Amino acid sequence: MTDARHRPLRRTRRGSVAAVLALSAALATAPALAAGPQPLEEIAAAAVSAVGAEDAQAAEAVLAPSLRLARCRQPLQAVATGPRTAQVRCADDPGWHLYVPVRVRREAEVVVLRSPAPAGRPITADQLVVQTRDIGAAAGPAFRDPQALVGRVPLRALAPGAVPTEQDLSLGAPLRRGDPVVLVSRVGGVEVRVPGRAMGPAQAGGRIGVQNVSSGRVLRGRLVGEGVVELLP
Repeated sequence: MTDARHRPLRRTRRGSVAAVLALSAALATAPALAAGPQPLEEIAAAAVSAVGAEDAQAAEAVLAPSLRLARCRQPLQAVATGPRTAQVRCADDPGWHLYVPVRVRREAEVVVLRSPAPAGRPITADQLVVQTRDIGAAAGPAFRDPQALVGRVPLRALAPGAVPTEQDLSLGAPLRRGDPVVLVSRVGGVEVRVPGRAMGPAQAGGRIGVQNVSSGRVLRGRLVGEGVVELLP
């Protein structure tokens, strides 16, 4: 015969086991933040990769050390939203996203101005020098060959030490009817230059009628540099 005094003890043990199982299930489904915040190093790596800066001499994602975000159960997603900014996103439900600035340092030998370049005046060879510079924050691709800059016209005044890019320059001053030009023709890898004359006005990059001074023929071309017209086929 079972002693009735033991029955409450058995019920208490069964209740304790159920409580432990319920607590274990709750811990298994707890929010990700309970396992610790998302490591900032993983957010930074995703941002740097998104802006394509893994090959830079130095790349640093700017994150506040106090930032705390729930640990993502899925791989982080990141997309570049600018040359030096990325959006990093956790696709959990609920998830999170933030915009991360990235400081990038890339060094290369580029063309630099050794003297001021006034707006509207063609750049000359003696104004240029090649130096090693950080181009990570440049607004566009820098020039590597000084000859590619000779004759180009700044759209705005450029100071000594500036690294000119295409955004800073026009292809040359506008032409007026009767202006002397150089006609450039390329056939089979051979370049031929002959004197010509503008038959009308043209802006840099625009098409224009020109006359070959030697033959008198009127041709069509494109203004590609200061007084230089590339003939069209």
